[in-house]
Amino acid sequence: MQRNDEKKLLLIAGESSGDLHGGALVKNLLQLNPQLKIYGIGGDKMQEAGMHLIYHINKMAFLGFLEVLEHLPFIKKVQKELIAFIREKKIQDVVLIDYPGFNLSIAKKFKKLNLNIIYYISPQIWAWGSGRIKKIKKIVNKMLVVFPFEEKIYKENYVDVKFVGHPLIVRLNNYPFYSKEELYDKFEFDRNKDILLLLSGSREHEVKSIFPECIQAANVLSEKYNMQIVVACADNIYETLFYSLTDFKNFKVIKNYTYDLLKHSKLGIIKSGTSTLEAALMELPMVIVYKTSAITYLIGKSLIRIKDIGMANILSGKKIVPELIQQKVKSKFIIEEAVKLLSDDTLYIITKNELKKIKESLGKEDASKNAAEIIHSSLYEN
Repeated sequence: MQRNDEKKLLLIAGESSGDLHGGALVKNLLQLNPQLKIYGIGGDKMQEAGMHLIYHINKMAFLGFLEVLEHLPFIKKVQKELIAFIREKKIQDVVLIDYPGFNLSIAKKFKKLNLNIIYYISPQIWAWGSGRIKKIKKIVNKMLVVFPFEEKIYKENYVDVKFVGHPLIVRLNNYPFYSKEELYDKFEFDRNKDILLLLSGSREHEVKSIFPECIQAANVLSEKYNMQIVVACADNIYETLFYSLTDFKNFKVIKNYTYDLLKHSKLGIIKSGTSTLEAALMELPMVIVYKTSAITYLIGKSLIRIKDIGMANILSGKKIVPELIQQKVKSKFIIEEAVKLLSDDTLYIITKNELKKIKESLGKEDASKNAAEIIHSSLYEN
């Protein structure tokens, strides 16, 4: 049932995956209440869905301890402006989407203003240990989680929590995929070659750090297995960046067709993050790579409580796809792991079957719709 009385809501997402899920959330919220005024930090998708941007995520593209320290003056400026904006607009309700470094920090300040704080897509508390749960319990009114095991963890710690499903499930189920033939025709791919797909991150510094080693490995693998190299490019990255980082020119950079490429590729070399879950849901065997600054890595290593970083492996409870971290992100190691998958048909099929189980484990719930209904109801509870 629609409510026509005006309410105001602040949303904060800080990266492309948050913008993707935030866009679907905004769309569902405005379907429930077209008069709802939504403001915040987001990207093109959230803006297109109807949110009024205070800051674009392009301004927020920093990750890791060292990167945050470098941007601390800017972060404090943004936080100060958000608080002033909330007071000016008399906003009482806030939704934080993933992006824990920034969102948990600003949540502490929001809590002092006695705001209703809902967190959609939980920080990885299962990776960071119980200390973060205690902090979340103090500052978040309700947690909306996208993995079933997260709900159990929060309930055990007496946090108000609800599993809403994973937003990628409905998004992929409704996505208008190209057939393999249509995709090959559209981009003039060689029909006699499988696709070796590279995804090196959605931030420029990630691409600069990870892509050079990946493309070196891909060049060797493409020749060995008669494959063609395709790079899936994030919306906020210029295609020319990839060509500037290597002398190799035997690859195509494609923007806006990542799901089609994930579906129709033979193998992926993919930076750890949302893309690895998307690849898993497409049943694409992959080599996961991850590299950050030395300081960020050392601090993170001392805090993280789990042995794997790829969501495919975390959700499976075992290592079903290889992970190369930090100094292991070298072309020779990428080649070594990729050859294992490409030269062993049995292992390749087993890997695809294990990835298929991941999608089944996440169910069929419409996360964006469920989250929007819970958030909208909460606007009228205070």
